[in-house]
Amino acid sequence: MAVQQLSVFIESKVGHLKRILDAFVENDISVKGYALSDTGDYGIARFVVDKPERAFTVLEGMGAAVKQTDVLCLKLMDVPGELARVFDVIAKQDMNVKYSYSLISTYIAIGVDDVVKAESALVNQPVELVSQVDFSS
Repeated sequence: MAVQQLSVFIESKVGHLKRILDAFVENDISVKGYALSDTGDYGIARFVVDKPERAFTVLEGMGAAVKQTDVLCLKLMDVPGELARVFDVIAKQDMNVKYSYSLISTYIAIGVDDVVKAESALVNQPVELVSQVDFSS
């Protein structure tokens, strides 16, 4: 039940991220969540979108260095300690959370080494696992 994430290697210059976002708009692609990290002259933008295959094609067509990977996406209850509880469940599986970012509402995407294993650990927890289909409506 993984969600596809697009990671784009971009130069840290004015307007580079906007070019990507404008291309998404022109191609009717809705961004459901994103994270941006800066490594100096370059950065990595991660996107969860409603149409990942189309977005991947658009980015490749722009000449962008883009990679598509699976991430686990959860809808959390909006209560104190919920994020800590979920990360504890994953830690008890002896898995490291490599990164995490929030999406629309209280959705979060979690990058781990084994999405299926993490999903199995969380399936009986009081969280809603989210699929790509959930972002298409």
